Amino acid sequence: MQYGPAVRRRQLGAELRALRGLAGLTSSEAAAKVGWHQSKVSRIETGRSGVKAPDVRLLLDAYDVKDPHLIERLAALGGSEEAGTGRHHWWKAYRDLLPATYRDFISLESQASWLRTLETSVVPGLLQTPDYARAVTRAALGGLPEDQVKALVEVRLARQDVLRADPPLRLSVVLDEAVLRRPVGGERVFAGQLARLRETAHLPHVRLQVLPFAAGEHVGLIGPFVIFSFPNIADLDLVVLDHLTSSLYLERKEDLQAYTEAFNSLQEQALSPEDSTDFIAGLGDGA
Repeated sequence: MQYGPAVRRRQLGAELRALRGLAGLTSSEAAAKVGWHQSKVSRIETGRSGVKAPDVRLLLDAYDVKDPHLIERLAALGGSEEAGTGRHHWWKAYRDLLPATYRDFISLESQASWLRTLETSVVPGLLQTPDYARAVTRAALGGLPEDQVKALVEVRLARQDVLRADPPLRLSVVLDEAVLRRPVGGERVFAGQLARLRETAHLPHVRLQVLPFAAGEHVGLIGPFVIFSFPNIADLDLVVLDHLTSSLYLERKEDLQAYTEAFNSLQEQALSPEDSTDFIAGLGDGA
């Protein structure tokens, strides 16, 4: 079974392989110490197979790892004992329809405590109305059968449950003004989307800011990005960059720091949350 997104499995596998090497053990010797077959250790280290948190701790004990912070961090990279069930894995019903990178993204989103995102083209999926989501899906995946479009829209709307969870996902969004000037779906659909943005902006766990054209050039011209932060352990934080056919996951501390500083800069250049809501309301009045 594959617990957690592929990017996490590969990271965990690489770290466990390095620790096994430091312990002076072959994969066969490690497997013998914990009572497994050698192939299981190999699959875990190459990221082809996931591993539950208790089994991560078992391996770390076999490698004589004593650092409590390291143990906690690596155990967090593993799946829980309930992995594969519950609200974090609702999307598995759509496995055949969703690319692996999108499944990874949804899994990370469902486990994150804070999401920061810059959007330059469309409203973020977590804030889209059904009609807007349908229009975006049709435009991005032209020629897709209507039943698949419907399923993808269902996925996008189901993702929004993280904003209604207990505790809810903390969401910080910077929207380039271009997003608010592009009438996706036509005037009626777009007016409904603007109303949804105003409504969502009042939620205590959502911070929505507009980056107006008047701000001039800014670091966000490099394109949209998402920063995921996770409960308790900052070492799990990562940046996601979307491309046409794939996503790039950045986990190095240097990358995370660079994108965090970029996002902070964008927030400083953007309108305040209050002024942003007024800005959106003004557009809605004219829609």
